[in-house]
Amino acid sequence: MNAIIALSLFGISNLFLGFLNNRKILLPATLLFVLIALGLNLADWNHEYYWFHNMLKTNNLSINFTSIILVATALVVAISRGFGEDEEHTHPAEYYAILLFSVVGAIMMVTFQSLFMLFVGIEILSVAMYVLTGSDKRNLRSNEAALKYFLMGSFATGIMLFGIALVYGATGSFDINGIGNMVNQAKLQDIMLNPYGPILYGGIILIFVGLLFKISAAPFHFWTPDVYDGAPSIFTAFMSTVVKTAGVAATYRLLSISFPAVYGLWGNPLVYITCLTLFIGNITAVYQQSFKRMLAYSSISHAGYLLITVLAKTPTTNSSILFYSLAYSIATISAFAVLMAVSEAQAKTGKTDESFNALNGLAKNNPLLAFALAVSMLSLAGIPLTAGFFGKFFIFADAFSNVSSLFKTIAVVAILMSTVGIYYYFKPIIAAYLKKGDLEKIELSPIYKLTLIITTALTILLGIAPDLVKNIF
Repeated sequence: MNAIIALSLFGISNLFLGFLNNRKILLPATLLFVLIALGLNLADWNHEYYWFHNMLKTNNLSINFTSIILVATALVVAISRGFGEDEEHTHPAEYYAILLFSVVGAIMMVTFQSLFMLFVGIEILSVAMYVLTGSDKRNLRSNEAALKYFLMGSFATGIMLFGIALVYGATGSFDINGIGNMVNQAKLQDIMLNPYGPILYGGIILIFVGLLFKISAAPFHFWTPDVYDGAPSIFTAFMSTVVKTAGVAATYRLLSISFPAVYGLWGNPLVYITCLTLFIGNITAVYQQSFKRMLAYSSISHAGYLLITVLAKTPTTNSSILFYSLAYSIATISAFAVLMAVSEAQAKTGKTDESFNALNGLAKNNPLLAFALAVSMLSLAGIPLTAGFFGKFFIFADAFSNVSSLFKTIAVVAILMSTVGIYYYFKPIIAAYLKKGDLEKIELSPIYKLTLIITTALTILLGIAPDLVKNIF
């Protein structure tokens, strides 16, 4: 809660900093604001608080999710050097302010105690992302992406809001604990025989659809490739990490607290959705020639891996979903940092190539970028000695530890799809190290280099000693 208040004030402060006409101060100031919010969030560790008439709740699980969101935000801000340099972002303070406001929405999504507050959090996050997606006003792809995101996001929000209304009509409560208590008091048969049972079931499904849209799960993923591809890369990195983490956390929080008693109603459909998400995300990524578009489809596949943890319901589910979210976020931001550096270097020469060929020969003159790219790709592929390997290992272990044979089937499907993922994740590595290219030395700012070093080091460190973080979770 303290982080929400601080970020709201910091967002307003950023707008006033814009009047100073000093772009160089905005990035360090915003980064400092995010780190202060992270400190305020961690200060609540081992304390449980209710806020706003019990509509928000902070506990260790929500603090962990909030910390991952803030760490990812800090890394994104650190690589957002373009705001202070290009002509398009004439008012960079506004973009930083909107970014901070969107983080407020993301934190509300992981701390909500009321369906009303869940909706408010999603809307704050979504409206901010609609604006940021279309922030490159001279780029037709960015404009198209913003329009698609807005239209489809509005439909998804409307569907979820209708579901919230149905759940409230069936239970008479917005509080997720109150809803859970009412559902838990009746057995599944009683709920479906009750005249309000179909209303409750319909509400659950509609809320579920809205949340699945936010995390890009199939078959609600069709907006993802075009939006991720058209949006400025810095905001694509934010969407694929912060927005996805918030969406998965909200889904997990709602289903585990309010609807565990009716697991059969949402669990069985989620099994098929998870398998479909894994299949579509990985298979479609194989055929992509654009590095950025490949990352978009791989983001869909990672939503599938995260959904396995939502389904598993084991004692280690909390730590597994948190560890995977952290590992995925760090590796993805590192990959986008390399993509942005290469794209900006090409833009100076009049090129706009985002295919794998743009990475040809990267290692020759830019060893740091090439190494960061290789480590991030290996982590996303789940190769040993990277954080991504243990992230997937913990998820598969949760699935295999479940007594149901269905979960073992899901785990086998996920392992097979991970094998497919190795193929397309090695494409940029091969281009950077084995193919010849004409990339010159790319100048990086000290904070940009430091960010690449931090993300790469964390990926390797968590791949060697995962318990350093997992025991905290």
